[in-house]
Amino acid sequence: MRPTTEVPAPAGDDTGSPVRRPATRAVAVLVLVAAAAVIPLLGPSAALDGTGEAAAPGVTEVAFLRALLFAALCVQLGELFAARLARRVPGAPPGDGPRGWSAYAPWAGFLATLGLASIVANGNLVPHALSDLDIAGLYGTRDGTLALLEVNAFVVATLCARSRRPATALVPPAAVVLAEALRAHPPAEEHTAYLGSALTVVHLTCAALWVGGLLHVLRTLRRWRTTAPEAGAALLGLYARVAAVLLAAITATGVCSTLRRMPVGTVLDQLVTTAYGRTLLAKVLLVAVVSVFALAARRRLRHGGLEAAYAPARAEVAVLGVTVAVSAVLTALPLPIRWS
Repeated sequence: MRPTTEVPAPAGDDTGSPVRRPATRAVAVLVLVAAAAVIPLLGPSAALDGTGEAAAPGVTEVAFLRALLFAALCVQLGELFAARLARRVPGAPPGDGPRGWSAYAPWAGFLATLGLASIVANGNLVPHALSDLDIAGLYGTRDGTLALLEVNAFVVATLCARSRRPATALVPPAAVVLAEALRAHPPAEEHTAYLGSALTVVHLTCAALWVGGLLHVLRTLRRWRTTAPEAGAALLGLYARVAAVLLAAITATGVCSTLRRMPVGTVLDQLVTTAYGRTLLAKVLLVAVVSVFALAARRRLRHGGLEAAYAPARAEVAVLGVTVAVSAVLTALPLPIRWS
């Protein structure tokens, strides 16, 4: 008889699921990073094409820097949020969480806000030399003061990153959120500017907790999948319940903000004829896709356990990353015309 050759079974972890090759994971990460970079760089020109609107100088640079700022904010707030959830999970392995990224995210936020502040210091134009900057002039304008506040907040965040007191680490990102909300709604915009700022505070905070929280939860689950799968399933379920509330708040504040800038009778028209509307429509569609992945992950968690829910949850956080990049483009585009 001829000897038979046994084919080795695919490698797997203790739960029986195949292990992803590190090379495949690295390629996926590179693709996501490239997409997050390309969207702010190419998004403004694509959104403005054919609208007849004039883009502000440096719109591409502003979109890119603001995407970096939002990403840093998501990582900081998300880690604080997810770590708090993990502490509430019964049977969670003590001290077995992933290595935090919040020690590095503030540096990315610092570079982003420093770039944005330099643009403000040059009269909202991209500077080409240090002599173009009027640093002293930043202290005399509202936009300059807010830009400096964001720069200083990220500097303080680097010092608080390793603090064992979550309340201390929460202050710098909270200051950035407030500054972003005030920047987006200057007093001259309309008589309800502070209402718009309040809506932005809630919207931006909930979005950062949703995106950054899921990212850190998934990183935690990778460590717990073999050592504490029951605690991992409980953590994902706890996050899912809170995320549902966050999504409701994001939706409500997003609708209110949209109607403040685009009255009901003009929304459908401006969604396809203005750069702001087109980008907003793209963001809404992405959030709808994210919601589908989120529902799939929750359903699989109930019926198939942690391993079944892991794949749609990863897809959810990937699409959320793209949504953050699109949101950054939205902040750099000209505001829609408020037709009465």
